Amino acid sequence: MFKFLFDRDTWQEVWDSLSKNKLRSILTMVGVWWGILLLIGLLGSARGLENSFNRLFGNFATNSVFVWGQSTSKPFKGFQEGRQVRLKLSDAKKVEENVEGIEFVVPRNQNQATVVRNFLSGTFMVNGDYPLLDKVQKKKMMRGRFINQTDIDENRKVVVISEDLYKQLFEKDAEMIGEYVQINGMNFKVVGMFENGNVNMGPTSDMHIPFTTFQQIYNQGNNIGWMMITGKAEYDIEQIENDAKLILKNLNHIHPKDNRAFGSFNLGKEFAKVTGFLIGMQFLTWFVGIATLIAGVFAIGNILLITVKERTKEIGVRRALGATPFEIKRQIVVEAVFITLLAGFFGILTGGWILIAIDTFFGQGEDAVLVNASVSIAVVFIALIILVVLGTLIGLIPAFKATSVKPIEALREE
Repeated sequence: MFKFLFDRDTWQEVWDSLSKNKLRSILTMVGVWWGILLLIGLLGSARGLENSFNRLFGNFATNSVFVWGQSTSKPFKGFQEGRQVRLKLSDAKKVEENVEGIEFVVPRNQNQATVVRNFLSGTFMVNGDYPLLDKVQKKKMMRGRFINQTDIDENRKVVVISEDLYKQLFEKDAEMIGEYVQINGMNFKVVGMFENGNVNMGPTSDMHIPFTTFQQIYNQGNNIGWMMITGKAEYDIEQIENDAKLILKNLNHIHPKDNRAFGSFNLGKEFAKVTGFLIGMQFLTWFVGIATLIAGVFAIGNILLITVKERTKEIGVRRALGATPFEIKRQIVVEAVFITLLAGFFGILTGGWILIAIDTFFGQGEDAVLVNASVSIAVVFIALIILVVLGTLIGLIPAFKATSVKPIEALREE
């Protein structure tokens, strides 16, 4: 069989068959070419969209939920409806200790502040945070560092500022590390600057100061604004959210069916929706691509049936000279596979060029919609295997048709 594939006469016969009607041969391959082109182009675009999404959320713990206090909607245990709920540090600790599947609980605070440096000033949001925040919401530090545990323990007046704040309060290219800014009239030393992210989950972060320092200057005591709960990858974040809220209701004497007392935003749930969309998009791409390929391969089969009809007399002569039915079938199947693979190769090549063009025009910069739109080598091999299988199967139809006619009748064919 393999010797047959390297036989020059085999490929000469394939070439003669295709070159007899060049236009028909080209049109035959268009369906397969288009199918592979769609498959490569759509899969590459889907991957580019996935890469873009991952770049936006790559440094964020997506299996997370934000929880904050609101006002009650039901009276309970002597408390009236409409009571304002204020979360405390002890609440965060109880949630972390008693809810299964939690990885981190990060208490956070925020307030508005007037920030002054020399003759420049502005109003920004200041966040009181723990170093743990940098694990669940990784900051892209451009200079310096984030808050550390020593800052917390010693109630240091240090601040980590955003790139936007730097641009408003500092001259271009001016050094900011070690410099001081006034936050509500108090001097804070700048220890770091972070890049503004493309996506900001939760309240705006213009600057971060140690959580303990925030408690002192805003007289917060043990109150917290909200908590960010991150679940382990194998746990359902929706269940973690429900369990956390139930514990918080018990701790704060809130009716179990009061759905207004705590507000929340479940990032894990929203992230799962997008992930599901991307998976569905890839499945649809495979379905459309393979369906188009099958249609194209059937067109090849139909054309080969016509070709076999035209070569009836030639096949009769070969049979009379001793060619076996297997040899006739083998030749036609090889022609079918060759046409299919040739069309597929051009489809892969064209699809690759399209992906390069997409990456050049739509995949550059921070706001790129499709990042590195591409397909893996494995996908290309799978596509080629599908082509070989489909080409072989569709080639068997005209092959059996070619050997169904007896040699004597074939020689009589005009």
